[in-house]
Amino acid sequence: MKPLSPRRFALLLGLCCLLPLAMLIVSPGIGTESGTVGFLDAWRAYFAGDTDSTAYLYGFELRLPRTLLALQVGFTLSLCGAVFQVLFRNPLATPYTLGVVNGGSLGALVAVKFGAALAALPLIQSLTTATGISIITLASFAGSMLVVGLILLITRGARRMGRAELLLAGVTMGLFCSALMMLLTYLSNVRQTFNIIRWMMGSLDTVAGDHALPSLALLIPSWLILLWQGRALNQYIVGEDVAAARGVSVRRLQTICLVSGSLATSAVIAICGPIGFVGLVVPQLVALMLGRDCRLLLPASGLVGAAFLAGCDWISQLALGWWESVTGTATSSASLPIGVVTALIGVPIFLVLLYRNATGSNAP
Repeated sequence: MKPLSPRRFALLLGLCCLLPLAMLIVSPGIGTESGTVGFLDAWRAYFAGDTDSTAYLYGFELRLPRTLLALQVGFTLSLCGAVFQVLFRNPLATPYTLGVVNGGSLGALVAVKFGAALAALPLIQSLTTATGISIITLASFAGSMLVVGLILLITRGARRMGRAELLLAGVTMGLFCSALMMLLTYLSNVRQTFNIIRWMMGSLDTVAGDHALPSLALLIPSWLILLWQGRALNQYIVGEDVAAARGVSVRRLQTICLVSGSLATSAVIAICGPIGFVGLVVPQLVALMLGRDCRLLLPASGLVGAAFLAGCDWISQLALGWWESVTGTATSSASLPIGVVTALIGVPIFLVLLYRNATGSNAP
């Protein structure tokens, strides 16, 4: 592994920081609410203190909070994806490898199907009142953490968590949750089925400016913990025995990364639903460009992933408007689900990376 000098580290990380910063500056002018309001109009209204103007309302009440959430979710998924790819030594690993998305989806589907009954429970009423978040979000988070807890419980007796065993446990739990999801969908009525399908696509549509704030209490500690493991993960890449000989507690490192990554992923899934390909593609692109030193790979993946998802969200808001202008036909929705856009963009990128690897290029 090429040594990473402090100067090169600061330079590359600073360049990565410019991407989400540029998104924040331009974001008040991106959206479908009004084609006459640009980001310069929004910033003029902001600095003039004109909080009642249309430009301010569109820019800072609707567009900027949505971009902030996209940056938050993109950073989380890409950072966790990079950690899991290093931890499993598998470029196909994602934040959803341990069945987190399946458990979260199952929890959300249970809330959609039995929401009225759950809302009547005193404990659920207390939680929703105290946190200000919906039953679906609570159920999704609980489902994700239940799956992760079961997997860690199964593997607790091993001296080291074998990558193959963890992957098999994650796949098995995912298939089990998928079977229960199909059963619930089959038993649901038309309205419930529609809500289930829309949630499964992943979306930022229903999120207000303060809706995602409670999740930061889980995300920020998880981010810091994962970023702090960069040096230990560099030793882990060389080999578990070598890392142990150099003073790294392999079992402790695996547990910290798995729990922190799963906790952060569960928090964003509970808010936005499953958003694919961000945690799969972005870490591989960053590794291809910047190398595999985890001290740089982890924060750079998070920053690039944040900008990537914000860009995908812009496309999701503008795509249907472009379609209407080209075809002349009106659509029933204001924006595409963000999960659809990330899949449409992520699949070609992943296939290119796969082709590079198959032809012997220096792909990750």
